[in-house]
Amino acid sequence: MATLVEILTKSETRPRVVRACAELVAAEVESKRGLSGVAVKAGYKLVVAVKPSMVSDVVDKLLPEFAEAMGPFYAASVEEAARNRRPVAHTFADHLVAEGDAVADALLAVTDRRAEKASGPLLKAYRRLRSTAKEHVKAAVPGLARTIAPFT
Repeated sequence: MATLVEILTKSETRPRVVRACAELVAAEVESKRGLSGVAVKAGYKLVVAVKPSMVSDVVDKLLPEFAEAMGPFYAASVEEAARNRRPVAHTFADHLVAEGDAVADALLAVTDRRAEKASGPLLKAYRRLRSTAKEHVKAAVPGLARTIAPFT
């Protein structure tokens, strides 16, 4: 069985995964409302102003780590799909949504490790947004599931 890292980072698949995830990030940012939405949009605008391709570049760079973080959810989904004779992609998407809290924690662990190495305005923006990040990431998990499950 191929790992989620192997599946999502194959040379023919990776660019499509990166593009789809960058589009998901943009859509999630646009959907935010209220005061926290204003902060998220401001942070995103700063990132894009610093470097327009930054979101795609970061997704590409972190894809192996994000896929590894979601690997246990994928492995459990493969086993469940086999038991229930159900497509892995559907089972994986359902599993990600059902475990949204844990998925958010796993993904944020990746960005937290990376943020420790950052500096300047990007680190400042990350720290400002981090307190509400889990709620935003958890809210994005269904979209993430719809985005990456078809590649599995």
